[in-house]
Amino acid sequence: MSLFDWTEKSTAVLQQGGVIAPDERLPWPQTAVMGMQHVIAMFGATVLAPILMGFDPNLAILMSGIGTLIFFLLTGGKVPSYLGSSFAFIGVVIAATGYAGKGLNPNIGVALGGIIACGALYTLIGFLVQVMGTGWVEKLMPPVVTGAVVAVIGLNLASVPIKNMASSNFDSWMQAVTFVCVALVAVFTRGMVQRLLILVGLIVASIVYAILTNGLGMGKPLDFSGLMSAAWLGAPAFSTPTFDGKAMLMIAPVAIILVAENLGHIKAVTAMTGRNLDVYMGRAFIGDGIATMVSGSAGGTGVTTYAENIGVMAATKVYSTAMFLVAAIIAVVLGFSPKFGAVIQAIPLPVMGGVSIVVFGLIAVAGARIWVENKVDFADNKNLIVAAITLVLGTGDFTLKFGDFALGGIGTATFGAIVLYAILNRKG
Repeated sequence: MSLFDWTEKSTAVLQQGGVIAPDERLPWPQTAVMGMQHVIAMFGATVLAPILMGFDPNLAILMSGIGTLIFFLLTGGKVPSYLGSSFAFIGVVIAATGYAGKGLNPNIGVALGGIIACGALYTLIGFLVQVMGTGWVEKLMPPVVTGAVVAVIGLNLASVPIKNMASSNFDSWMQAVTFVCVALVAVFTRGMVQRLLILVGLIVASIVYAILTNGLGMGKPLDFSGLMSAAWLGAPAFSTPTFDGKAMLMIAPVAIILVAENLGHIKAVTAMTGRNLDVYMGRAFIGDGIATMVSGSAGGTGVTTYAENIGVMAATKVYSTAMFLVAAIIAVVLGFSPKFGAVIQAIPLPVMGGVSIVVFGLIAVAGARIWVENKVDFADNKNLIVAAITLVLGTGDFTLKFGDFALGGIGTATFGAIVLYAILNRKG
């Protein structure tokens, strides 16, 4: 298969409950809609992460699209993935810059230098995998570890919609309405509508929200003033990196977490598609690393293979890399269009929160699927203890500090799983 050559499948495949493989695609109109669904499903976290670090969200969207295109090209269009802002950077960026949590980060240049250093280290690891193979990575991260890390990503993010996307009791109820809408679409519809469960559920929930708020005055009404005033075209706020040794040493180790995320992503997609994608692992690491360096050079956040698209793929059973090419192009357009960005931002926050609850839950289940597909034996205390401790470390956001460097929940869970398995495996 050439880079842009997919086998076209009709929507009848979906009607019959079939799977669209990475080297296949639906007709282009349906592929475009599927790509938009991925952008929307990932938009909340892609925008939330830069806001928490004081970065420009529009630029983060732009760089997520460019990063996805880089990843697509370097993996030869074989690995279905979207690259978005990584939450693994939040703690170290805040620590390195002293960000107060409001507005643009005044020390963003220092963070960007560290992000570029992280991308360079990540790229180096990718080249090592290309030269030495994947054996040493898989020895460090067997299925019990990668499954736990993938599950932890979903569980660790679970607090984001619950704590940050529902400021009132009404908002919490709307989150419940939203995930019920998605669930009803997932179970009681068929064909293309069922495969668009995230997008359709979001639209239905948004209509319900508008009726209850704008119509009945039960909550904060939808505000379209930002949409009306936003320009159709406009450049985001680019920034220049500053290379500070202390910040670089603080941020660069995040590369190990990104490796675990990317490895978990590939293993999860392998389990879902039944196709072994390990041969592309080195190229995936390199693509992710280069994308992170490019993003940091322009003023964007560090990027990673995005966990949300695992959840969407698991629900839709559409794994075509074509839809990620479309999603990347849409993200680039959004990055240069405040108007399109305003459309997405007009989606009620609790509705986006309800969708996030579904997506993050699907990520956690994808981790468990890795265990099932690889027949991980939990009668073996080694596997049982590694999985148990990893899940609690990540879900509880267990944090360890080494001087100014803070290793958050996903980091402690990732390193903890790797080290603990290595220690306990010595008996074998």
